[in-house]
Parts: sequence; structure tokens; C-alpha cells
Amino acid sequence: MSERSIKLLALYEVLMEQVKLQYKKDNSLTAKSLFESVTTSKDYLLLKEDAKLEELELVEQFLKRDIAAFITEQKDASLVNSPTFIAVENTFWHWLGEITDKSQVEWHELQQDFKHHGFYRSGEIVNQGTMVCTQCGHEVSIEFPSVIPECSECDGKDFTRESLEP
Repeated sequence: MSERSIKLLALYEVLMEQVKLQYKKDNSLTAKSLFESVTTSKDYLLLKEDAKLEELELVEQFLKRDIAAFITEQKDASLVNSPTFIAVENTFWHWLGEITDKSQVEWHELQQDFKHHGFYRSGEIVNQGTMVCTQCGHEVSIEFPSVIPECSECDGKDFTRESLEP
């Protein structure tokens, strides 16, 4: 790669970092508004001075493509954390738990109870069941494999598991 290409690439990377910073400040910006703000920046003007016309056109095409891809990626990532997605995921795990063979699950959980001598601590992963805080008796229902949280009532860390009912 020539020294000129390296310099142009470095300037392009600075422009994309500006896009990311601007989007982080205001995620309602569109690809068009981000492109317009970047192409009026000081770094873009430096690029414009150093680049030939065809290089500048190519950079602008890449900017448009990469800005659109960046926004799409950011929106896809935020979808996973949306309340709707989480609710659907929890419902799915609940249904899956309902249709599994309860006796197999119960045997597995009984083996886990023997390993734990009947006691569990927050931070451990359990499969399914109702965890009871040993300090206050508060019950935490766990529908699918997840980490045992601290007790929401007393911040207790120790739990026992109620037996599963077929």
C-alpha cells in the first residue's frame, strides 16, 4: 500500500470515528444527516485537499455505505435488549419448560440438589424451579436456565430449592 493510500485510509478511519461519536451522542440521527455532518468536518476538508476527484468520490461512496451499515448494526444490537424481545424470549423458555418431560428435569434437578446439599448461592446457574431465600423466605421462580439473583427482599445470597411438581 502506498504512503498516499495509508494517509487517505487514516483520514477515512477518523471520519468513521466521528460518525460513531456523533451517533453515540444522538442515536436519532439518520444516515443522511450523519453523512452531511461528517462531510462538513475539518477532517473531511483535509481529505478533500489531499484526494483526487475519483478518490474523493470513492471515499464518499464508502462513507455512505459504512454509515448505513453502522446504523443498521446499532439498531439490531439494541433490539436484543428491547422489552418486547426479552418478553418473547421468556415466554419461549416458559413454553419449552412446560412441554419438556418433567420427570427428566426433576431427576436432573435432584442430582443438582445432592451436589449442593440442598443449598444454592446467588450467582450460581440453576435450571428450573422455585428458589427460597433462607433469610426471609422470599420465593424466586426460575423458568429457564439462569443465574440466581440476590434476594430482592433482603439481598440474601443463600437459597434452597422447592421440589418440582409434575
